[in-house]
Amino acid sequence: MFINVEETPNPNTYKFIPEKDIGIEKSYIFKKTDDFKNNDFLSNLFDIEGVESILVDTGFISVTKSESASWDILRTILTSKIGAFLEKNNYIIDLTTSTEKVLENKKPLTNLEKNISELLETRVKPVVAGHGGEISFHSFKEGVVYLELKGSCAGCPSSTATLKMGIENMLKHYHKEIKEVVEVN
Repeated sequence: MFINVEETPNPNTYKFIPEKDIGIEKSYIFKKTDDFKNNDFLSNLFDIEGVESILVDTGFISVTKSESASWDILRTILTSKIGAFLEKNNYIIDLTTSTEKVLENKKPLTNLEKNISELLETRVKPVVAGHGGEISFHSFKEGVVYLELKGSCAGCPSSTATLKMGIENMLKHYHKEIKEVVEVN
């Protein structure tokens, strides 16, 4: 199995791209501190010293390392472990039990929120996925759009410019009631 490894704009995140798409329905983000003990794939990767977070999408896996870890070592180990797991499991990773959150009392989205989400899905997500990241709609309140940055986007030196000059300008163009776009931690 061949896995292409690409650098991202975030120097602490690399993107691991397998030959075929991964059999998941949506993207998932995991941090070293999450409870993933029942998941062999995640446990195996987080056992590697220096791995801090993992974003799994249908076309790639982004891994963010600690500042002190070296990509010279991590790149080879991660490529091997990811490739072996995907080949053994026919490109299917079961992540649902580890990350599904019960969203109680979640209000339905307003028309504006639905439109913001659609703009993010169609115009922003494909671009940031190309860099190993993900940006998701979190909420909208009093003219402010709150977004979650994941994968290589989280902690990326370019993320502020992307939010302010790219996403904020685009959303303001379509919706005059939007005053600002900010990141949710």
